[in-house]
Amino acid sequence: MDWDKLRIFHAVADAGSLTHAGETLHLSQSAVSRQIRALEDLLGTTLFHRHARGLILTEQGELLFDATSSMVRKLDTTAARIRDSEEHVYGELKLTTTTGFGTLWLVPRLAKLYERYPDLKIDLILEERVLDLPMREADVAIRMKEPNQQDLIRRRLMSVRMQLYATQTYLEKAGTPTRVEDLANHRIICQNPTTPQVASGAVLSKMILSQNTPSTLLVNSYFGVLQAVISNVGIGILPDYVAPDVPELVRVLPDLESTDVPVFLAFPEELRASRRVSAFRDFVLEEIQEMRRGQQGGLPVAETA
Repeated sequence: MDWDKLRIFHAVADAGSLTHAGETLHLSQSAVSRQIRALEDLLGTTLFHRHARGLILTEQGELLFDATSSMVRKLDTTAARIRDSEEHVYGELKLTTTTGFGTLWLVPRLAKLYERYPDLKIDLILEERVLDLPMREADVAIRMKEPNQQDLIRRRLMSVRMQLYATQTYLEKAGTPTRVEDLANHRIICQNPTTPQVASGAVLSKMILSQNTPSTLLVNSYFGVLQAVISNVGIGILPDYVAPDVPELVRVLPDLESTDVPVFLAFPEELRASRRVSAFRDFVLEEIQEMRRGQQGGLPVAETA
């Protein structure tokens, strides 16, 4: 249906007069009249009763006026949101990241993000598979390696290292290892080196598991590893971004860790001007800075005998 005809019909119904509607629309009365007749012919019905004092909507006209009024309200609301978009973060943001980073670092911080932007709607996709950002499988990705897809804006956020952690309760009971070889006397908790994960984490896990450890717990997510560690099951291999948020963790063998794992934020070039994307990016950068300040204070390190 021709939107111009509907727009003119709505103006006539609202004004109750062809003349007044024409003045509002900057059209002649005859032009407005022709458009109304054309719309009535298209719909096969009469929309107005005409009399000396003006125009009155027929029953069919009332139905159409209800529909156009709803359309106008929605358009006005949308226009206001577009005008306010530079100041107001609104709408859906589809995010993707790894299960470990998403559950252990990002999700616990989302309450702050929602406090700042209460009208934001987030669709969070946690999986190891790299989604196709140019094809808009997601708007923003946080990955543990630099994305190689074309037409992406990339920002390196930080570097992560895989390290060993336990609780003080566990160490008091099982003893504190002072050498890599001492891990043979402890239960090791980690992801299976063959499961999808960053390469440096798999290398560290493989090396530690080669110490002839009598007991292990292999979990397919770092969230599971963390839960086992804080439950005093053993010594776990975890990304260092977990430690500042979990006071129970004690660093074990502080000289033993993986190589750097780069963390990148990426989004499609066409979303460069998106207020939602820039707001999320800035929020993540702020949280990383705050985390770094906390790390500078240091974490407990297991004392050696």
